[in-house]
Amino acid sequence: MTALPDPARSAITSGHLATLVTVNRDGSPQISGVWVGLDGDEIVFASMSDRQKLRNLRRDPRVWASIPAGTHNAMGLEEYVVVRGVARITEGGGAALLQRLAHTYLGPGVRFPPIPTDAPGFVVRIAVDGIGGVGPWVSDAPG
Repeated sequence: MTALPDPARSAITSGHLATLVTVNRDGSPQISGVWVGLDGDEIVFASMSDRQKLRNLRRDPRVWASIPAGTHNAMGLEEYVVVRGVARITEGGGAALLQRLAHTYLGPGVRFPPIPTDAPGFVVRIAVDGIGGVGPWVSDAPG
């Protein structure tokens, strides 16, 4: 597992929607927008139902995500973090994680999911194997 440098951690927790890529059964990419956060050096996201991305990750746990940092480098390029990793799924805790992430993505005091749910949901944890993109977390970053 790759340790995440502080600038990458800030980008990942900045409240910008992550573009998540998993692998469909036929080898094609499946792309989803997800809210992400951190638990230690793992990236986490939640789902309240068994969606295609979860079915893909059970079959093939490889995952990629691109997350805008909301910043620009000295050359004027928009910075973004790209991570490659391996996911593991646990049942339960989905609603609690979504509630925590809602404070970042929607604002303090927001209740999410907005409807009562007894469903356990799912939490996905991504162990990061590699990091790239444009920003200070890349060793050969311009500027």
